[in-house]
Amino acid sequence: MSMNVAEQLEENEQYDKAYAEYKKIHTQKPKSLEILERLGHLALLLDNKEDALEYYTKILELDATNVLAYEQLMDLYVHTDRYKYYISRGNLHVMQKELSHAINDFKKALDKAQTSQEMTSVRFVLANLYEQTGKSNQAIDEYLRILDTQSANEIIYLKLANIYFTEGALTSAIEILERALANEFDTAEVKENLAQLYLKNNEPQKALSVTENDLVKVKSLLEEEKNKEAFEILQKADVATQKTAHYHSLLAQYYFNEKEFDKSLNCVEEFDKLEQNSPLTYQMRALIFEEKGNGFDAHINWAKYNLTRKEKDVALNEYLSAHQIKSNDAALVRNIAELLEELGDKNHAAEFYEKLVELDPLNKKALQGLADFKESIGDYRAEADFLEKLYSLDTKNTIVIKNLAKTYEKLKNKEKALKFYNKFVLLSPINDEAEQIKLKIKKLESTEMQEDEGLIEKFMKLFSKG
Repeated sequence: MSMNVAEQLEENEQYDKAYAEYKKIHTQKPKSLEILERLGHLALLLDNKEDALEYYTKILELDATNVLAYEQLMDLYVHTDRYKYYISRGNLHVMQKELSHAINDFKKALDKAQTSQEMTSVRFVLANLYEQTGKSNQAIDEYLRILDTQSANEIIYLKLANIYFTEGALTSAIEILERALANEFDTAEVKENLAQLYLKNNEPQKALSVTENDLVKVKSLLEEEKNKEAFEILQKADVATQKTAHYHSLLAQYYFNEKEFDKSLNCVEEFDKLEQNSPLTYQMRALIFEEKGNGFDAHINWAKYNLTRKEKDVALNEYLSAHQIKSNDAALVRNIAELLEELGDKNHAAEFYEKLVELDPLNKKALQGLADFKESIGDYRAEADFLEKLYSLDTKNTIVIKNLAKTYEKLKNKEKALKFYNKFVLLSPINDEAEQIKLKIKKLESTEMQEDEGLIEKFMKLFSKG
């Protein structure tokens, strides 16, 4: 019999025969979602609820996002098994990313659970949902309740430790993994996670006592300044390990401990090639430059370190400290100006853009920054001056040309406004914007206007009247 025959029987409402044919096809195609959906549907029509449950459950094993299967299971369980009903509804809400609804469903499922295994299963899901919704304390409570049962396992300990660490409770994270070891969950993952936590808690001896990882051993030894022992392990590292960023960071720390700062800096450069823009790169450079007495580069790297950590205010202070040491560094002045702009301090940013123009009169970023600032305070004549300088550097920049035209229009300088609007149309591709500018040109040509006075001239006249 073929699929066509089964479909024909179903169409003729010979459901029992169609059901039998689909079951035969299912043995040949056990992973066909289409066949499973037809079997589930017919099982319901034939009032064979046990089979329907089996088929819809199999569908979810193959496709965890199948809405129909969840809905059918909910209908099947609603009057017979409220625990499984809420589990099905909760899973549907998780799939639909409605996590708050899912939490409510799993809490109701917990009330209906009959066995400790069911309770543990629900608590684990609830804990995960609390994590995803940023409710760390509730997640911790659920994981701790699981630890008080015989269902405790390595995963629960690791998840708890991770939450504690993320929340800044380092000692609690350590205590949880120590508890895992005491309860004979002494797996490699538990040990290595605990070793890392010991290192973060400045307990290198304890880290050394639990780790089996050679590079973690090196880190622990270096933290205790047992440099010779650490270097011996590094020398024995295989070729693959020597090509990792972690290896180069440790070698940099070794040379730093030995006060061979140039070698340490070279290792940092190798690390940076493998792991670009890492906070650790800037931190190591800053520490090395401090030891070498190079305050300027130390401050620069501390600034970059804090920028990678989104600490912009701290980074700005470091840049300003570097500027006090060397005030004529154009790259630094630009960085300060841009950072001030990001922080919303436009007046202070303009001061540094002015300094940048003094250091580098052709710096486009500085000229544009000053033009934008002058526009923001309504000083259009000064804005036009800076835009003219930008234009002289790039006479085909349509953005600058358009801004010049707009600025001269604000200043009521009809001749120059038309000059730059026409220049824009000449260089711009044929598009809606170009057509709008053409209409503006026509309107401007027929408009009488008198050039506006500049802001400075207005002030001069105002004071001269006094």
